[in-house]
Amino acid sequence: MSALMLTAEQINEWIALVLWPMFRIAGLLSIMPALGGSEVPLRARVALGVIITILIVPTLEPVPTVDPLSLDSVMISGQQILIGLAMGLLVQLAFNAVTLAGESIAITMGLGFALMNDPQNGVQVPTVSQFYLILATLLFLAFDGHHSVLLLMASSFEMLPIGQSLGSGAVWTLVTWGGTMFLGALSIALPALSAMLTVNLIMGIITRAAPQLNLFSVGFPITMTVGFVAILLTLPTFQFSFESLFGLVESAIIGVLSD
Repeated sequence: MSALMLTAEQINEWIALVLWPMFRIAGLLSIMPALGGSEVPLRARVALGVIITILIVPTLEPVPTVDPLSLDSVMISGQQILIGLAMGLLVQLAFNAVTLAGESIAITMGLGFALMNDPQNGVQVPTVSQFYLILATLLFLAFDGHHSVLLLMASSFEMLPIGQSLGSGAVWTLVTWGGTMFLGALSIALPALSAMLTVNLIMGIITRAAPQLNLFSVGFPITMTVGFVAILLTLPTFQFSFESLFGLVESAIIGVLSD
C-alpha cells in the first residue's frame, strides 16, 4: 500500500483555503451585533467563526497559491480582515443609530443622567437607549437579519474573491454612511421628539404667563410622563424605521463589495 504523499504546495493551498475565509468571517463577527461584538464570549465567537468557515469553504473557488509565510500572504490576510470589518461596521452603525435616537429622547425627557452600561459598545448610555437597543436586537433576530448578513458574507466571496481588495469607492461609502446613521436616528426619534418639543413650548408659555410657578417642580414630571407615553405610542413606527434602516445596510454592504 502506497503512502499518502502531500506536496508543500498542496499543504499551503489547504491552509490558505481555510485561513483566509476565516479571517474575513472573524472580522465580521468581531464587531457585528447580536452574533458577535464584545457582549458575546470570545470562545463562542471563535467556535461560530470556525463553523461558518467549514460550511462556506466547500463553495469557494480556488484561492491564489501564495506562500503562507510571505509578504503577499500577510497582505491578503489583512485585506480579508478589512472586508469583514467593513461589513460588520455597517451593521454596527445601524445599531448605533438606535442608540443615538434613544439618547436624544432621554435627554429631552430629562433622563439623560440615568445611565447604565452598554455591553455592546463598552460605554454608559441612557436607559432609554438601552431599551431601544434591546428592542432593535430582538427585531434584528426576529426578521432574520443575522441570516441576511451571513448570506451576504457567503456571497461576498463571489462579489469580492480572495486576493482582491476593497476599492476606493468602498471607503467613500463607509464615510458617507455616517450621515445615513444620523438620518436613521432622526427617523426613529422624530415622533417622540416632536411630542417633547410641543410640551416644552407649552411649558415655556406657561412660565412666561405665570413666572411664580416653579418650572422644575411642575415641568419635570409632566415632561417625563409625556415622554413615556410618546415612546409607547411610537413603538410601531420604530419597527418600520429599523427595518428600513437595515434595508439600507444591506444595500450599503453590496455597494461596498461591488465598488
